[in-house]
Amino acid sequence: MRITQLLTEHTIILDLKSRSKREVLDELAEQLDQAGKLNDKQQFTKDILAREEQSTTGIGDTIAIPHAKSEAVKTPAIAFGRSFEGIDFESLDGQPAQLFFMIAATAGANDDHLEALSRLATFLMDEKFRVNILEAESKQQVLDIVSAKEAEVDGPEQTESTPAAGAPATGGKILAVTACPTGIAHTYMAAEKLNGRAKERGINLKVETNGSSGVKNRLTDAEIAEADAIIVAADTKVEMARFDGKHVIQTQVGKAIYEADQLLDRALAQDAPVYKHDRTKDADTGTETKSGFYKHLMNGVSNMLPFVVGGGILIALSFFFGINAADPNSPEYNEFAAMLSTIGGGTAFFLMVPVLAGFIAMSIADRPGFAPGMIGGLLAITVTGVEEASGGSGFLGGLIAGFLAGYVTLLVKKVFSGIPQSLEGLKPVLFYPVFSILITGVIMMLINPPLTQVYTGISAFLESLGGTNLVLVGLLLGGMMAVDMGGPVNKAAYTFGIAMLDAQNFNFMATVMAAGMVPPLGLAIATTMFKKKFTKPEREAGKTAYVLGASFITEGVIPFAAADPARVIPSAVAGAATTGALVMLFDIGLRAPHGGVFVIGLVDGGMASILMYLIAILAGSFVTAILVGLLKKNVTTAA
Repeated sequence: MRITQLLTEHTIILDLKSRSKREVLDELAEQLDQAGKLNDKQQFTKDILAREEQSTTGIGDTIAIPHAKSEAVKTPAIAFGRSFEGIDFESLDGQPAQLFFMIAATAGANDDHLEALSRLATFLMDEKFRVNILEAESKQQVLDIVSAKEAEVDGPEQTESTPAAGAPATGGKILAVTACPTGIAHTYMAAEKLNGRAKERGINLKVETNGSSGVKNRLTDAEIAEADAIIVAADTKVEMARFDGKHVIQTQVGKAIYEADQLLDRALAQDAPVYKHDRTKDADTGTETKSGFYKHLMNGVSNMLPFVVGGGILIALSFFFGINAADPNSPEYNEFAAMLSTIGGGTAFFLMVPVLAGFIAMSIADRPGFAPGMIGGLLAITVTGVEEASGGSGFLGGLIAGFLAGYVTLLVKKVFSGIPQSLEGLKPVLFYPVFSILITGVIMMLINPPLTQVYTGISAFLESLGGTNLVLVGLLLGGMMAVDMGGPVNKAAYTFGIAMLDAQNFNFMATVMAAGMVPPLGLAIATTMFKKKFTKPEREAGKTAYVLGASFITEGVIPFAAADPARVIPSAVAGAATTGALVMLFDIGLRAPHGGVFVIGLVDGGMASILMYLIAILAGSFVTAILVGLLKKNVTTAA
């Protein structure tokens, strides 16, 4: 949602009369009410104050962004107020605030107000933008400044990149799609990089993002028909049939961040094969890297993550009531803890492997692969043939079931490709499911007993490791989390942590999460300790990296790694490896598979283990920060 859709002349106050924080909130709420945006001003003010009690929305640098979702809001809106003298708003930097943006969102507005909040915070980090707003002489001028900033960041209203002023037009029309397994960081960074470079070079580009919140800026059939070439930068499955007959460059999402110019050059030269969609299989024809296996795997992992994260955290919460609180035969039994354990472990975690297998198979064979994949994954965890192994072949069996079901379905589709046209409608509802499920099920029932023995053997071996061997495993896993910042190596380490979590070994998950937090935290600390080593935009990015690192979003280090990979990546790997080794040395377990510092209270072992976990994370972060400070040179110009 664009800010200029929410901010109007009727919701702007150029000279606030307020002299205190409460007065500012009342005055802006009154302005929204007069503009017809509220149903109940008093209730909205209560909701705004309740939000302020959680933490101040005075973010510093003269800015405050009070906001709330409220039943009292009739129409989503933003009110802007300005105080030349400045008002004490309990801001994070302790300085008076001058620019106030109040965001009013309806109770059912999804996360639109959070998106607007994020965009405003980003814009207001630009000192020039703040100065322009502060010096604006009219309400219309304020709107013009905001609109110009949105156009600068996003391009015009249709979010297509247009030539920058003075840039020579290159002709042609290029489309792009970006997607990563989790749809949080790489997806949007890749889109931003492609859009930015296209705008500077005068290339007509539109980018579709396949993120965690769904597809945005979707490419239309007309745009695809007119396009000269299409860049698909994705590490997970995207809709490809629509590109049939077009020049398509298929690559990893990270390439769009690091090699944007090369991809645009290839697209302009139409240096890519014409994509031919084969409806009997999920075609990867023309992919420039051997990423088919990885893409299928990541499609399964990304769809499995909500089950893992939600289920894992609910299981961990159940242990707050006692280690045996979910056991009806234990004196510690607690009914609510048992409910948490049933929802998280008995249901969400139980579905984890079938969902993984189902979406791997679907990535390979489209929709017909989903049912045999799910059933193969379910057989992997239920049909063991080994009396002492109740969890079957677990994650390993799920992986094999997914790929087996996918390729069996492709074979079945090929076998039935020659049947009469009159029977075409029976293929997806009868022939495909019956034969794919039958073949996949029989094979899984035959191979799962030996797979179970292999899986339990691997788990037992890892659990038997101790001392130096365990520390070395932690060192390796920690380093892998930082090698490519959310790329294939990072995802491989994280997937291993999930597999061991499924096998009830919690040390590996603790190691992976702690190490994944280190790269962005280390660079954030470095921008604070060694200011002369970084430009002003990098120092501003460092502030964001604190939040990203604490949230276990390793991708927060990407802007720094892209600018100086030779120094940043080795430093990040060294710090993450240090943390991984320390977590293993301290024998720390964690049942929650995501959440960063926000789930640190779920660490096994009580306060002592939590403290040691924090020490491990901080130690690795400072190793990274100090190495970066030693390796980087001072910036040559003041920024």
